[in-house]
Amino acid sequence: MQKVYIAGHRGMVGGAILRRLQSRQAQGEDLQLITRTHAELDLTDQAAVRDFMQAERPDVVILAAAKVGGIHANNTYPADFIYDNLMIECNVIHQAFAAGVRRLLQLGSSCIYPREAAQPMREDALLTGLLEPTNEPYAVAKIAGIKLCESYNRQHGVDYRSVMPTNLYGPGDNFHPENSHVLPALIRRFHEAARDGLDEVVIWGTGKPRREFLHVDDMAEASLFVLDLPRAEYEANTQPMLSHINVGCGQDVSIAELAALVAKVTGFKGRITQDPSKPDGTMRKLMDVSRLARMGWTARIGLEDGIRQTYAWFLEQPEHDLRAK
Repeated sequence: MQKVYIAGHRGMVGGAILRRLQSRQAQGEDLQLITRTHAELDLTDQAAVRDFMQAERPDVVILAAAKVGGIHANNTYPADFIYDNLMIECNVIHQAFAAGVRRLLQLGSSCIYPREAAQPMREDALLTGLLEPTNEPYAVAKIAGIKLCESYNRQHGVDYRSVMPTNLYGPGDNFHPENSHVLPALIRRFHEAARDGLDEVVIWGTGKPRREFLHVDDMAEASLFVLDLPRAEYEANTQPMLSHINVGCGQDVSIAELAALVAKVTGFKGRITQDPSKPDGTMRKLMDVSRLARMGWTARIGLEDGIRQTYAWFLEQPEHDLRAK
């Protein structure tokens, strides 16, 4: 039996990975899945993480836990974002090693790349320029996570891997009106506007920035694909200190196009206007996913289908009072 600890199983990505692993269990794979809620285990607490790892001794660790948020949240709470994420990574990665864990997968973010990185962003763009100021603290923490994995590999011979997803969305996303990412924020805003019969929705910025979006179920599939790759194959496609792998769909849309698509899915019929006084962030963020494609994985869920699935899930959540009036 293989013991797998999923850190962050209540988050959007961790939850999707857990569902996929549970499906493998149901199909007969001999897995013991280990989870802890934040109340049960604070990953920023070094002693608590040490005691947990020593007691459980997992064979594999999937680090999907992180403090995440959109532009507003990153701008408002930069100290929280850099501290919490550094502590989570340091504690989980080091204490996993101390407990004898040989295989670990860490999930990062596309914001690790420089603001002016050539598009689409290749893995070797890392540390070649200045970061986007609005989320620099978070990005620095996620870069540190990559380098922690690579350094433990080099010094201790373990097999710790990192995947860097593009913008993710899907069931389990955060739809908070201020602290969510762009796609769930738009879904909530357009849903409420359609429900309330409003004739206008105002979106942040100029609408010109372009973004790539990947459904979380595709991300879960890609994460386990990378984790399961034979070590020789993984190392043949990476470098010891440039070992992370981009995960995306390889296509992007403008925020204006995205807003129009969300309006279509939610049934909003009014005007869509822009507020250029709000920050745009990076003008384009598209991942080069050719490395992962060469290894044999590509995304399957199209954007409109994925938004429809996500909106259907959103409507099922009673705590948001989502039923149309």
